[in-house]
Amino acid sequence: MLTIDELKSKSADRLGGLHPVLLAAANVLIQRCYARGIPIVITQGMRTIAEQNALYAQGRTKKGSIVTNARGGSSYHNYGLAMDFALLLPDGQNVSWDTNRDGNGDKLADWQEVVQEAKKLGLEWGGDWTSFKDYSHLQLAFGLTIAQLKEGQRPTAQQVKETLSRITGGEPEVNKDVEVTINLNGMKLTVGVLDNGTTYVPVRALAEALGAKVSYDPVSKTVNVVTV
Repeated sequence: MLTIDELKSKSADRLGGLHPVLLAAANVLIQRCYARGIPIVITQGMRTIAEQNALYAQGRTKKGSIVTNARGGSSYHNYGLAMDFALLLPDGQNVSWDTNRDGNGDKLADWQEVVQEAKKLGLEWGGDWTSFKDYSHLQLAFGLTIAQLKEGQRPTAQQVKETLSRITGGEPEVNKDVEVTINLNGMKLTVGVLDNGTTYVPVRALAEALGAKVSYDPVSKTVNVVTV
């Protein structure tokens, strides 16, 4: 069986862009499921508007089965507030979406055990939806609707603090030093670092992409950003 660090590394590329609290929840969920003998991987995390629209087209204007009813901007994935998971098989390479699989032999479906742990962390499960069930989907909406997110509303600082504390048991360092992808208008711009709930971004890359001019004064050690 893989070590917990080896297991986490399999999800690392898909954790970038998640809201810091959901990122913490993902790490705790992987750890708790691992302790129950159920290795899981995160198969989807942050999704750009373009990626969401491409997924929406599947089964409609493109070949394949319909896998979502959400257009770009209408999925919690587009705001870093949702993720999908799958069960990692014993070979350590392939995954399974078999909701009846009992890999740890405790006479309980592994999938439902993962869902139990996710709900303990306060995550919503797509399998509880009535109109379109998404069994691999987990989200942390902070009580916000898609309409509110589209309007620019985001979780308050107090919500973030309280939820993060509940999930990590007062240990926010699970978020420390995680490389994240920075997207601008759905396109990858650069990478940053998530450290204890704060995202650090190269100011020149972001400012110049937004049309500003950046200069550095070595005497005062000041970075100046001037909008055009």
